[in-house]
Order: sequence, then structure tokens, then C-alpha cells
Amino acid sequence: MLQFLFRRVVKVLLWFAAGSFVLVLALRWVPPPGTALMVERKIESWIDGQPIDLQRTWQPWEKIADSLKVAVIAGEDQKFAEHWGFDVDAIQAAILHNERGGSIRGASTLSQQVSKNLFLWSGRSYVRKALEAWFTLLIELLWSKERILEVYLNSVEWDEGVFGAQAAAQHHFRVNASALSTQQSSYLAAVLPNPRQWSAGRPGSYVSRRAGWIRQQMRQLGGEGYLAGLNHSRRF
Repeated sequence: MLQFLFRRVVKVLLWFAAGSFVLVLALRWVPPPGTALMVERKIESWIDGQPIDLQRTWQPWEKIADSLKVAVIAGEDQKFAEHWGFDVDAIQAAILHNERGGSIRGASTLSQQVSKNLFLWSGRSYVRKALEAWFTLLIELLWSKERILEVYLNSVEWDEGVFGAQAAAQHHFRVNASALSTQQSSYLAAVLPNPRQWSAGRPGSYVSRRAGWIRQQMRQLGGEGYLAGLNHSRRF
């Protein structure tokens, strides 16, 4: 019986690995029609009895302002171009911080956030973290850095039910994603740790200070010129 169960478990895991590999490979070229987080938000609205209108319009890389790309990297993951999906130093720092008590600090890279938002549910269980690590490895292996950032910018939530750069730009600033200014981009990046509570269009003092810090970091990264070398790294 144990041998039978073991073989069945191994078979299921192999099928899952093969299926997820094919799915992630296909999304290297095909725009994801939606995300797991969008489904989660819709289900939450049904349970709460408060209908929500999900807003999202996919925009290709060239139709998203370069300032927003750099702002998100500056605010969320400054080692994005260097790592293989995991920032070990940030993870260690977060563990030490959390062990001291107080607010829980995360250390997710942009690649991990894409993995979680696109394929998984919210939560902090070991199963979800293991799946997040698996999908993160697949994304880093099969996609370019440019593709990872493109999918991220089209999938991340920027307000209640507002997903992706185009919907966020129109919702907060009444412009297209391609027309975002550096200041507007910094405000959008500044609210990402808590986009359902903070507003990029009506920023408070903390968001304004954080946006200023992000603009400073953008300059230190080299501004929009930083993107030129984003894909000059290992890929096939």
C-alpha cells in the first residue's frame, strides 16, 4: 500500500511539474488573460456581497512608460537584474527583523510577486511558499527579465480591483500608461506595499516621502538608461 501511494504521489508531482513547465513556457509569449489574485478578489466580493468591477487592460512593454519600469525596480527590487528570483540578503534581513517582533516584513522579489499574483492564493503557508518558489524558478528560467517586468506591470494591483499599469494610470491620473511622468510613476511605485490602503492619486505624507525616496533611487540606478542593460544577462 505504501509503495502504491508513493508511486501515485510521484506520478502526480511529475504531471504537475510538466504541466506547470508548459504553462509558464506558453506565457513567455502569450499575455495572461487574468491572474489568480483577480479571481480571489472577485470571490471575496461575492462572499462580502459587495460587487467589484475588475479593471485591467494588457499593455505591451513598449506602451508602458520607462519611468514606471524603473520606479518599480527602485522601490521593490533593486537587485532585479542580478538575482535568479530570490534576494538572499533581503530574506536574511527579513528573518532577523521578524524574529525581533513587531510588524512582519517580507522580502519578495518582483519574480516572486509575479509567481504569487499569477498562479497562487494569498497566505503564508509552507505549501504556498513552496509553490511560489517553484513557479519563481520556472519564470526565471523560461522568461527574460523584460518579460517578467512586463507581466508584473500588467498584473499588480494598484487599488481595489485596479490591476495593471494601464488601469492604474487611468484610475489615478487619467492618462495612459505610456504617458506617465516620473513623479506619477514614483507615486504608483510608492503605494505597492499596500495599494488597497494608500492612494497614488491622493498621496498622504508617508507615500509622498516614499515617492521622493524612490525618485532618488531611480537616479542612482541610472534613470531610464538602466533598462538598456536589463536583459544583458543569462537567458536562452
